[in-house]
Amino acid sequence: MSIIDNRKAYHDYFIEEKYEAGLVLEGWEVKAIRAGRANIKEAYIIVRGEEIFILGMHITPLTSASTHIRTDPTRTRKLLLHAGEIAKLIGKVERAGFTLVPLDLHYSKGRVKAEIGLAKGKKQYDKREDEKKRDWDREKARLMRVKA
Repeated sequence: MSIIDNRKAYHDYFIEEKYEAGLVLEGWEVKAIRAGRANIKEAYIIVRGEEIFILGMHITPLTSASTHIRTDPTRTRKLLLHAGEIAKLIGKVERAGFTLVPLDLHYSKGRVKAEIGLAKGKKQYDKREDEKKRDWDREKARLMRVKA
């Protein structure tokens, strides 16, 4: 079940591979995500050493959050993947010119997971081409409905 999608990622990047990663979250963050108060539009993923982190993911704290906890909505959060997957991702990001982007947050077996994508950036003409194709598909579907 999807919580939030990052449609901007599909517009700006060619997604080559997708991975499901766990997130290291605090209790108030899980409650806020369940309430739908997360945003990953401006988020990005970096590699530090042998670990992968997500930066810029904004989780707005609930007003009923505990008073003795200092909440930081945009703190750096660690992503959890298998060591082999991390090694593979690090190799592709450093050598092949790929980047890592968050695609969505979703539930898996009651836990909050992030789907991350190994992506290559699109040029402006690629974005225009995608838009033309989408418009043509929409027009084609409209014409088919009119004839039927």
